[in-house]
Amino acid sequence: MPPNKHRSITPRAGAFAIFVSALWSGNSIAIKAGLEYAPPLRLGWYRFVSGAVVIVVWALYTRADLRVRRSELRTLTILGLLFSVQLVFMNLGLKYTTAGHGAVLSVTFPIWMAILSHFFIPGDRLSPFRAVGIVVAYIGVVVISLDGLGGESSGDVLLGDILSIIAGFLLGARLIFNARLAGQVDPNKLLLTQAAFGTALFIPAGLIFEDELWLMNKELALSIFYQGAVIAGFGYIANLWLLQRYLPSQVGVLNLSQPIFGIILAWLILDEPLTSLLWAGAFLVAIGAGLAQRRKRVAASAPGVALNAPSGKGNSGG
Repeated sequence: MPPNKHRSITPRAGAFAIFVSALWSGNSIAIKAGLEYAPPLRLGWYRFVSGAVVIVVWALYTRADLRVRRSELRTLTILGLLFSVQLVFMNLGLKYTTAGHGAVLSVTFPIWMAILSHFFIPGDRLSPFRAVGIVVAYIGVVVISLDGLGGESSGDVLLGDILSIIAGFLLGARLIFNARLAGQVDPNKLLLTQAAFGTALFIPAGLIFEDELWLMNKELALSIFYQGAVIAGFGYIANLWLLQRYLPSQVGVLNLSQPIFGIILAWLILDEPLTSLLWAGAFLVAIGAGLAQRRKRVAASAPGVALNAPSGKGNSGG
């Protein structure tokens, strides 16, 4: 659908967008649960392979052209490397911090996009209104970091928070790069390239740097299925479908519900505490990210649509 054909989101589509947002919020919980049984790099390439299966099926169903042209090699290589490094920081971050923290910090990407687009996207200047949003979101990040201080593992939690913030920055950088592509490369091709790069890098890196014991059981299998098939597969496709039909700014606002869903799911599934600082930080990050996306179409998409420029964002997201 051409960009000028985007329409206002309907109640049914809005409900679906919130459902997809809730699914994306569970990505951090799935990663945190999977890290109990497999190290970060191994878990990463499991996710790549699982997600690639769904994308291949979808690409065949939609008859997408997956042939890689010589003119696309540089673009696909940069995006593949960016996504691989982003996932390393995300998985390592969740190894040390809580799933609740990770779920909130994963949606800080709009503040980085607002800053980067000021320099790299023509006409997308950083207005005073959006600058206020960035400040509010940063305050939220500080509040979340304070939430992790004081316990025996406070150092690990703070390290994990920092790594998660870096992952959010890399996601924002990848989205800006996608925006500059202006839809030149098919999203399915981008997704499969990321999976191929990630698998090719993570398998040897895991063999070299990871010597932890790992155990394949139903919990790990469920974690891999959720990260791969549900998020890297269905999540990306669902966000692409929404962004092709409805105003990206409206879809993006609904995706700001992710921190709330993430905190609740971390409490329900992983028994993580519900603290007042975490709630306050999540609220500030969501409000700040929303303000940072104001009048900014490229930042309006969710982490799961990181590949769908110019109108879209991943997720874990992600």
